[in-house]
Amino acid sequence: MRQSAIFGPFFATMFLTLAVWIYMYIRRIAFITSNRLAQKDFEQPGSLARLSPPVVANPSDNLKNLFEIPVLFYALVLYLFVTRQVDSIYIGAGWIFVVFRILHSAVHCTFNLVMLRFYLYLAATIAVWFMLFRAVLSYLAI
Repeated sequence: MRQSAIFGPFFATMFLTLAVWIYMYIRRIAFITSNRLAQKDFEQPGSLARLSPPVVANPSDNLKNLFEIPVLFYALVLYLFVTRQVDSIYIGAGWIFVVFRILHSAVHCTFNLVMLRFYLYLAATIAVWFMLFRAVLSYLAI
């Protein structure tokens, strides 16, 4: 097993973050220009968020979300690589995480059906918790 194979889902998650970041700015700039908002309209902290409709706020919220559980995923991937523990199970779990995070972001940034989004988030997060507990068990067995 090539240890570097774990970087496939690692970089895919980073590119998801980039895609959401670009989408967020497209939505924000369109909102600001179409509503002719001026600097004074959002000088106070949180004022842009309060003015923004869901089609503008949701991508921003999703971007923030991509700096929560994915941070644990990144740390786990680096740990697994450095300790040479990467195997097909970890790679499979990593790709499960990525696929469900992509689906979660797609739902969150578009039609935002909350319960669907919740289940997608749950599936992705369970993949990370699985990776974490497996790594901890392996560490404790040393």
